[in-house]
Amino acid sequence: MNRSAFYASARARASGIFGTSLTQGQVDGCEAVLNEAERRGTPLRHAAYILATDYHETGGQMQPVKETVYASSKDRNPSDDTVIRSLDEAWKAGKLGSVRTPYWRKDADGKSWFGRGLVQITHKANYAKLGLLIGVDLVKDPSKALELSTAVQILFVGMELGSFTGRSLSDYIADGRADYVGARRIINGTDKAEKIAGYAVAFERALVAAGYKSATKTALPGAERTPARHIPAADAPAAGTEPPAKIEQGPVPSGNWLSALIAALAKLLKGN
Repeated sequence: MNRSAFYASARARASGIFGTSLTQGQVDGCEAVLNEAERRGTPLRHAAYILATDYHETGGQMQPVKETVYASSKDRNPSDDTVIRSLDEAWKAGKLGSVRTPYWRKDADGKSWFGRGLVQITHKANYAKLGLLIGVDLVKDPSKALELSTAVQILFVGMELGSFTGRSLSDYIADGRADYVGARRIINGTDKAEKIAGYAVAFERALVAAGYKSATKTALPGAERTPARHIPAADAPAAGTEPPAKIEQGPVPSGNWLSALIAALAKLLKGN
């Protein structure tokens, strides 16, 4: 894969995503996702929608963030107490829609289950579920969801298995069909679906320009990963594109994740 061609396309003024330049953090985040996609043999359009989701959910940063962080936020790493206070204020003001219980407030163990990551998982049940799927104890330490390597695993596994909402990438992107608008249901209903579909088209264009090709065999879980490469980024801030939508509540627990995991493992064992 020609990474230079990928970034040239992604930072084109008319790309609809980054604009004319990228920060080092954006490059590092893209590299982590591209490396994982190549390691897994992720289909090109699946990779495009994963990148688009990452872009939207992180406010264009491509780095794990805490819930309530916005594209225009000055504080990119607020304390947990600051996040909790912000969510409490928003909830009391009626700005959190259908949220009925304050899941972000600290439990008896002093832990908070507000959104963290590239896709901000919320609720203790989701932390437990995704932690089990990727082999990381997120219940013991929910802040691990903010580590880039862990967040990338959550992003891929959640979208591939349908662990966020019960909908998976293959439900919308398969057999030559790419429903980028409908695919938003993998994460959060129809929220900003058209906008994110536009991001996916831009990332698909960049992947094609880079000559991205899916591997013919899916890597086994725990296989050695491609180390991230350091690519210098321009110093100028990204420009020429509309900021992504603000980061909102993450996916809620779904009930069929275990059956999806069993099916995926059976398929993996059969193919390898």
